[in-house]
Amino acid sequence: MAAARPRGAAVRSAARARARREWGPLYGAVRAGLRARGHSALALTLAAVALTAALQYVQNQPWGYRFVQDVGAVRAGDPLWLGLARTPLSLFVPALDLPVWGALAQVLLVFGVAELCLGRRRTLLVAYAATLAGTLYARLGVALGPALPLGLPASDAHTVDTGPSAAVVGLALYVCWRHGARCTGALVAAAMAAECVLAPNLAGKEHLAAVAAALALCGAAALYDRPPAPVSAPG
Repeated sequence: MAAARPRGAAVRSAARARARREWGPLYGAVRAGLRARGHSALALTLAAVALTAALQYVQNQPWGYRFVQDVGAVRAGDPLWLGLARTPLSLFVPALDLPVWGALAQVLLVFGVAELCLGRRRTLLVAYAATLAGTLYARLGVALGPALPLGLPASDAHTVDTGPSAAVVGLALYVCWRHGARCTGALVAAAMAAECVLAPNLAGKEHLAAVAAALALCGAAALYDRPPAPVSAPG
């Protein structure tokens, strides 16, 4: 028994050290964001939650459903200009067939962490890029057809494509990469890949498109943040 205790303590100590390495920088960034900006630190997140809740209420009213569809419902079969115009607001329109509390919880948690760690502008950029990647992929998938691995059936051209899930996936992956939580980020990407295998529908494949967009942004950020190579003095 005496030997078991030290081994158990060593295992717990190693687990704590691993957790600090994985989530310590992210936790530090969240605390720093709260301390630096105080009550305004989550203004974007709270506004996004309020907008999502408001759109959910409006689209469930007889007088509001058509309005929300006209301003925020994206379909792959719509003209491209119309899809692009509706994409920003579609991010905050919850899917009618899913519980709204799930969408609100996703926005509150993931947008909140991202806003604290990345700031408002970069949070919006990553969220919109991930959502736009899903919107554009849907058009490509329908054009490819169901015979190809990345293709979609023609019926998906008429599927209403809204909700924050693609933005949440992109933000989660980008924040994990940016703050060193690489194992967590890999788990997010693996979960999206598993979802696509188990449920190869429009939503699952759009989540993979969001993963690809987030990885592209990570690569661009790595190149942008890389210090310039030193210039040798002329001999």
